[in-house]
Amino acid sequence: CPVDAVDHMPCEDPRRNSQLSREMNFYRERHCPLPEETPLCLIPPPNGYKIPVQWPDSLHKIWHSNMPHNKIADRKGHQGWMKLEGPHFIFPGGGTMFPDGAIQYIEKLGQYIPISDGVLRTALDMGCGVASFGGYLLSKDILAMSFAPRDSHKSQIQFALERGIPAFVAMLGTRRLPFPAFSFDLVHCSRCLIPFTAYNATYFLEVDRLLRPGGYLVISGPPVQWTNQDKEWADLQGVARALCYELIAVDGNTAVWKKPAGDSCLPNQNEFGLELCDESDDPSDAWYYNLKKCMSRTSVKGEYAVGMISKWPERLTKAPARATLMRNGIDVFEADTRRWVRRVAYYKSSLNLKLGTPAVRNVMDMNAFFGGFAAALKSDVVWVMNVVPARKPSTLSVIFDRGLIGVYHDWCEPFSTYPRSYDFIHVTGIESIKHGSTKNSCNLVDLMVEMDRMLRPEGTVLVRDSPEVIEKVARIAHAVRWTASIHEKEPESHGREKILVATKT
Repeated sequence: CPVDAVDHMPCEDPRRNSQLSREMNFYRERHCPLPEETPLCLIPPPNGYKIPVQWPDSLHKIWHSNMPHNKIADRKGHQGWMKLEGPHFIFPGGGTMFPDGAIQYIEKLGQYIPISDGVLRTALDMGCGVASFGGYLLSKDILAMSFAPRDSHKSQIQFALERGIPAFVAMLGTRRLPFPAFSFDLVHCSRCLIPFTAYNATYFLEVDRLLRPGGYLVISGPPVQWTNQDKEWADLQGVARALCYELIAVDGNTAVWKKPAGDSCLPNQNEFGLELCDESDDPSDAWYYNLKKCMSRTSVKGEYAVGMISKWPERLTKAPARATLMRNGIDVFEADTRRWVRRVAYYKSSLNLKLGTPAVRNVMDMNAFFGGFAAALKSDVVWVMNVVPARKPSTLSVIFDRGLIGVYHDWCEPFSTYPRSYDFIHVTGIESIKHGSTKNSCNLVDLMVEMDRMLRPEGTVLVRDSPEVIEKVARIAHAVRWTASIHEKEPESHGREKILVATKT
């Protein structure tokens, strides 16, 4: 591709999106070009690109030459977000609402919510800046999915990913975020500037859809005890009360609520006219699904409330209640877990991968099913973006119940991330994920060019599929300039699959 495409994200292209409606920030959401409008070319790295600093050093510093965008450092340096120092950007760990650093801020929250004993595991950080909050929660074994839109500060999410912190590009505008219902134990907003009570509290209702019963909501910054925002602050407390959230603490400009663990307290009378959604609404439908102005029903009986679900790390291997939504779900879950332990052990011992070394930090599983691949990597210092294709059975809630994170995605479209985001991309059944929302399937070449866009130089791709598909993949791998080799599957397996391992040069 031309040299100015170095940070290109096809579905978050400001030039195209600026033509769209500004109502509810529609123009800042995903809007993908048609396949024929997407140039078929490989994205070049910036001049002077270096192999990224390895985790855990990358939490504190990255190479300036890998993303030479100085805007945040210039504008937010005094708040401790990031500073330019020699050839590095350094990250002191600050944020607008925690200039003294994320560590102290997290310690403060620990007075009100159970931060260090495995009760909380999955968190959502909305409008996350450079994701220092999520980065420092990792030491507490809390895994945060951080998101922010592509914005005028340039590349917040790109910095987060370069640091090795889980993040992707998203905007809370007109559609549900691409997660199943009741996924997160903790939802956090530090000056995320989301107008939670606007549009009849639609955005608060989306937070409620995503928050696990018994989970915690933390909002720091406006409107919490904020000058000239008395009405907004009163409304925010009113909506929370209408949904029976318990206000645990107001500490300066930080408010902490706990969502009720039992059945909803609606439909009580409330000033906002909030109602329960129809029985027909599946609260886990979330791929290009418009926001609803109603409260999601808790759909599954069983132990998935915070405090009832197993603590981390037990919950990683225990079959969750939501696995039973699939026929023989518990048996399928247990067999899948065993299968991936076996496969990953073979991948590491026989395929000469960098898995388990400091060279691999950001991992993507493009067809994650129950998250068995990610679960089998639990002793590695990696995080895995588990992607459940939008047209496949909706197993993503099981992934979150295990204490892992991921998103829905349709692989006929580009993913919402910057180029050079991932060290390792894994896909089982690549042929099966290229069936999109259109009737026809999309093109394997387009899909592999997108994989190349997401992959860091010297990163690895592992594809597992039938011998015929692997042969096709190998031909395209050569065209996208990967160095590829084909391997036999592990000896205990009965399928007729082969494995392709490729490196981006």
